[in-house]
Amino acid sequence: MNSTKEVVKVTRGMPASDGAGVRLTRLIGQPEIEDLDPFLMLDLFKSDDPDDYIAGFPPHPHRGFETVTYLLNGRMRHQDNQGNEGVIESGGVQWMTAGKGVIHSEMPEQENGLLRGFQLWINLPSHAKMTTPAYQEFTPEQVPVEKWDNGTEIRVITGKTEQGTEGPVKNNYVNPTYLDVTLSANSEFTQPLATDSHSFILIIEGTVKVGSKATPLEKGMLAILSEGESIQVNAGDKSGRFLLVSGQPIREPIAKGGPFVMNTQEELHQAFDDFRNNRF
Repeated sequence: MNSTKEVVKVTRGMPASDGAGVRLTRLIGQPEIEDLDPFLMLDLFKSDDPDDYIAGFPPHPHRGFETVTYLLNGRMRHQDNQGNEGVIESGGVQWMTAGKGVIHSEMPEQENGLLRGFQLWINLPSHAKMTTPAYQEFTPEQVPVEKWDNGTEIRVITGKTEQGTEGPVKNNYVNPTYLDVTLSANSEFTQPLATDSHSFILIIEGTVKVGSKATPLEKGMLAILSEGESIQVNAGDKSGRFLLVSGQPIREPIAKGGPFVMNTQEELHQAFDDFRNNRF
C-alpha cells in the first residue's frame, strides 16, 4: 500500500528584510525551520507599497548554492558581473546556479503596483559548489500549465506531474519538483514524490487539507511533510492555491556565512577572501 506524506510541522514564518530594506516573510531559514536539506531559505515578498520593495536587492555575491526566483505579480530585472541581464515577469522563473561565484542585483522593474513572489535557496553538493555559474530563465509562456476539466491548473517549473506534464528547469543535483497548483473547489490533487525526499507545501490562497489525516492548512502556512511516496491535497467548497516543492537531501556538512554556503569553515573563509580580492 502506498504511503502518503503527512504534515509534520507548520510555520507562518517571520517578518524580515533583505537587500536594501525589502520587506518580506522568511519561511525557511528562520528559528522555527533553519533549513530543510537541500532547501536553505525561502522568502515570500508581497506588497503594493513601493516603499516596501523599490530599493530592491543591489549587487551582492553568492557562492555554493542555487537561487530560484518565481514571480506571481510584478517584474524584476536581474544583472550580474559577467554581463548577464534579464527581466523576470509575472509567472516567470529564474533558476540561477551561483556555483563558484557571481555578483548580481535584483531590482524591481516597476515603480508602483503589486510585487509578489518567492525566492528559494537550494544547496549544491560538494562536487558542484565550484561549478561555472549558469542560468535557467523562462518566461511565463515557457512554463507549461496543465489544465484539468474541473478548472484545476498546475504550473510546472521543474519535475513531472502525475499526468506527465514536465517543467523546463533541469536539475540533477537534487531532482527537484516545483509546482504552483490552483486546485478547484471540491477536488483532489495527488503527486508522486520520492519516498525519502524532503518536501513542503506553502498555501498561497484559500484553505486545503493535506494527507490521509486531512490536516487543514490556510493561506500563509508552510507545512513540512513526512516521508512517503506521494502527497494528497483536497480543496473544500472553495478553491485553494499552493506551492509544492520537493527535493532529494544532500546530507553533507553545511557551513553558512551570509551569501555563501560551503561545506567547511575553511571553504567559507576562502569565499570571503575571494570576494574581497575581486576573484568572483
